[in-house]
Amino acid sequence: MQPLIAGFFCHPRFRNSEHSMTKAKWGSLGLSLLIVIALVIWMATGEVKVASDEAPERQDSGDDQLTTVQVETLSARLHEPGLMLQGQLEPWSSVMLSAQVPGRVESLAVGLGEQVREGQTLLTIADEGRSAAVLRWQSRVRKLEADLAAARRLRASNLAAESEVLALESELAAANAELTSARQAISHLTPEAPFDGTINRKSVDTGDLVQVGSPLFQLVRVDRLKATAQIPQQSVGDVATGQAVRVDLLDGSRLSGIVTFVASAASPETRSFAVEIAVENPDRKRVAGGSASLRVALPEVKAMFISPAYLSLGDDGRPGVKYVNGENRVEFGEVKLLSVSTDGAWVTGLPDEIRLITRGGGFVSTGEQVVPVDAAEDRG
Repeated sequence: MQPLIAGFFCHPRFRNSEHSMTKAKWGSLGLSLLIVIALVIWMATGEVKVASDEAPERQDSGDDQLTTVQVETLSARLHEPGLMLQGQLEPWSSVMLSAQVPGRVESLAVGLGEQVREGQTLLTIADEGRSAAVLRWQSRVRKLEADLAAARRLRASNLAAESEVLALESELAAANAELTSARQAISHLTPEAPFDGTINRKSVDTGDLVQVGSPLFQLVRVDRLKATAQIPQQSVGDVATGQAVRVDLLDGSRLSGIVTFVASAASPETRSFAVEIAVENPDRKRVAGGSASLRVALPEVKAMFISPAYLSLGDDGRPGVKYVNGENRVEFGEVKLLSVSTDGAWVTGLPDEIRLITRGGGFVSTGEQVVPVDAAEDRG
């Protein structure tokens, strides 16, 4: 190929014409010759490339193809869960004392709102001859006792009939019953407090006439309270007598109590179980009759505290969280919610330690391999 080109430039005709060409013609001819030479050289090399209809095969670059997620390592710790209930506070004891004998109120020994002790006299009702009735029946009993003793001696000598002895015994029993009734009437003239408490209501004044059953005082005990509530049927199995209870009052203060009763059968109307709680109220706070929030302490369990933002629903609609296992694959763990607040949620059902996905969980699926990045390192 090269001698052919050299001969072409050395031919006499070419040299003669060269002298007759103008500079413009020489420029055009030279450009054409260069193009021809380039084509000849390219064809001589034989390197003809054919375009491929298929895309080049993608090279595997390892972790560059995996989704990166942010994780936070969490460990389970002992937690005392609580069952939250809405309850009603009542006095531990409350009684309306009523008159047991008719008469006129002679004097009052206590006033409204006063603290009283068990056995303390509250008021006095006029005697109106009741003491005399006691003396009369005492005399009657003594006479009948003497008559009965004499009749029994005569009966032993067959000088008295058996019926006479029986008649005297009957009269003596009736007299003793009347004497007892008269003495009780005397005791009812001065009603006493049946327990330590506070006079919460006064229904009589000095000089009032009262009948049997007339209200006198309402006595309540508030140094200890009774909280009542209803437990849902799905939670009643977690509650038993003796469990501690925290009582949150409306003013923000707290009292403590203990479960004293759990119903064995549910209410047919609400399908819930009644519970009673003894609440200590040493300062005698005026909360009886009001409402309160009750937190029944349940047995300690291992649990994790997580943000509610990380909770999601599984395919079956149950709550859970996504985390990364030891092989850097995504797993979905169902959880049981123990308690939920704005600060977080206590949950159980997870391994003792997990790498919780805190960012990017919505872009990965269960079983997918990911690149976990610790949240602390990412912030750093």
